[in-house]
Amino acid sequence: MVPFLRILGIETSCDETAAAVVERDAEGHSNVLSDVVLSQLDEHSAYGGVVPEIAARAHVEALDELIEEALKRANVSLNDVDAIAATSGPGLIGGLLVGLMTGKAIARAAGKPLYAINHLEGHALTARLTDGLSFPYLMLLVSGGHTQLILVRGVGQYERWGTTIDDALGEAFDKTAKLLGLPYPGGPAVERMARDGNPDRFDFPRPLVGEARLDFSFSGLKTAVRQAAQDIAPLSDQDVADICASFQKAVSRTLKDRIGRGLQRFKTEFPATFPATGEKPALVVAGGVAANLELRGTLQALCDKNGFRFVAPPLRLCTDNAVMIAWAGLERMATGAAPDPLDVQPRSRWPLDSNTETLIGFGKRGAKA
Repeated sequence: MVPFLRILGIETSCDETAAAVVERDAEGHSNVLSDVVLSQLDEHSAYGGVVPEIAARAHVEALDELIEEALKRANVSLNDVDAIAATSGPGLIGGLLVGLMTGKAIARAAGKPLYAINHLEGHALTARLTDGLSFPYLMLLVSGGHTQLILVRGVGQYERWGTTIDDALGEAFDKTAKLLGLPYPGGPAVERMARDGNPDRFDFPRPLVGEARLDFSFSGLKTAVRQAAQDIAPLSDQDVADICASFQKAVSRTLKDRIGRGLQRFKTEFPATFPATGEKPALVVAGGVAANLELRGTLQALCDKNGFRFVAPPLRLCTDNAVMIAWAGLERMATGAAPDPLDVQPRSRWPLDSNTETLIGFGKRGAKA
């Protein structure tokens, strides 16, 4: 039987500095003792996006205090934790260096094992912490850096069924917002404006809709938005609202087609997985874009129609956080996985599924995730 475990998690892959202490009991149940996140939104908003150098410096300035605060809130010391888990990639290399080096130092000084965690694996396993899901299940990861449909077979067992061939969805939201003069971050700003807009005014493209492949593309949609805005400039508030609503509708219809095909593939490949237990197959959505209510409604209706359970962890666990990093470390420990050596290096690009082919649009270095 897996023993009771407690772990300190550290997350610094982009523009949130985070630390958390999480427990896992012998039956696999979780207990979040502390969850501390410091956003860098104010530092980056003036630039309309994340500036890597500013992000790295902010992590350096805040991380030690956040770790102390996480331990204090959990009412534990380093002697009371069984291991350290730190994000090792993918992400901005400067931020990854800060978090991973800090994790190494703590592990060495306290004599604790270190687990270098793939940030995407943290997202992939969060639904097991919040909802106790059984394997396998599908995950749609939609954030500023990733848009992927992933089959989660087990801890360390992932198959990428679809990915973006150009822009991530969160990036498309941010660039659309910037084009329209809306504040950063773009996703919430576009969603707010869309509430007062006419979603049928502009007939924006639905990239890859109808194709058998499960990949995504948002670059053409973003270009269509720019052209529409230029054609009717100068823009009134209503013009901006209509563009946002039409953009959001195009995204919603695109996801409905892409994910709908993914659900059908899942039912084909796992026809007898769940009837014996009575548990529905599940679609998990994670990442910052998962907060969009229009997209959530589309995915919920799609799951209802196809007999799937729709699982969206709380927003604080959809965006970057250290709870998911700690939990991924706990899941690895529970499988008996060996800790990582202290000379492990951060990786700006680190696909969950290393067997997938590089797609057009990712450059010579290949897909970052």
